[in-house]
Amino acid sequence: MFNSKSKTQFYLKIYYMKGLKIIVLAKQVPDTRNVGKDAMTEAGTVNRAALPAIFNPEDLNALEQALRIKEQVPGTEITMLTMGPGRASEILREGMFRGADGGVLLTDRAFAGADTLATSYALSCAIRSIGEFDLIIGGRQAIDGDTAQVGPQVAEKLGIPQITYAEEVVKIDERTITVKRRLEHGTEVVAGAMPLLITVNGSAAPCRPRNAKRVMKFKNAATPSERTANPKLAEVAEGRPYLDIKEWGVANITCEAEQLGMSGSPTKVKNVMNIVFQAKESKVLGDTDNEINDLMQELISNHTIG
Repeated sequence: MFNSKSKTQFYLKIYYMKGLKIIVLAKQVPDTRNVGKDAMTEAGTVNRAALPAIFNPEDLNALEQALRIKEQVPGTEITMLTMGPGRASEILREGMFRGADGGVLLTDRAFAGADTLATSYALSCAIRSIGEFDLIIGGRQAIDGDTAQVGPQVAEKLGIPQITYAEEVVKIDERTITVKRRLEHGTEVVAGAMPLLITVNGSAAPCRPRNAKRVMKFKNAATPSERTANPKLAEVAEGRPYLDIKEWGVANITCEAEQLGMSGSPTKVKNVMNIVFQAKESKVLGDTDNEINDLMQELISNHTIG
């Protein structure tokens, strides 16, 4: 992440820093590699029960960036925040296995069917309820929507600056963070004042695997609903507050109900389908420059490239 000289300077700067409060936005998503005829409901929403659920890939990249900051700034705390059905607590535990300190599950029937506008509104309300923070870090986009809108919308609703398409955290000062961004035709290094929201590309460092000791420590972490369904989890959690995963509904955050879920979602999905591209023709090229140049001109003229 740093060369030896910059790393030494970095550690000297952060030695006197207080720990940061980081919120990692994560989402449990349907595995869109397995889209079939039952992927959509009649109402035009994703039929999540018909698809396997996974940790959104770029949110794992975001978690890794948060964990690296935690390693470098003593006292840093990472809280994961997700919105979804009860089973979405699985990714909060997954984050805790890898190094996060705790999690909040935002779950309520009132949140169902939310588009990016309603989702970002609910998340921003939840973040205000969490309280003080220095950084919000999330993946660039979720594989079930591919919009890359939720992170920036959360920043706008909270009135804080944002850095998108992040690939690496380069430096952290007392109140400023410097980030390398991956853009279409190269990279750029930018800095922003905290509190700040960052969205992370899939080209960033992959997330570390589970830590065996943390798996043993947090394997019984659960929400109140999970403990109600399995009283043994409640027995294990007795006197162990670190096993508490917060579970919030509409009543736990300050929000306007009409801006949540379907009623707060002007975007409607008409259909989702799995498209496989197949080559209908092929062309064999020789090793002459003319043939290669002709192919390049053809690809440019039909807008395949360029």
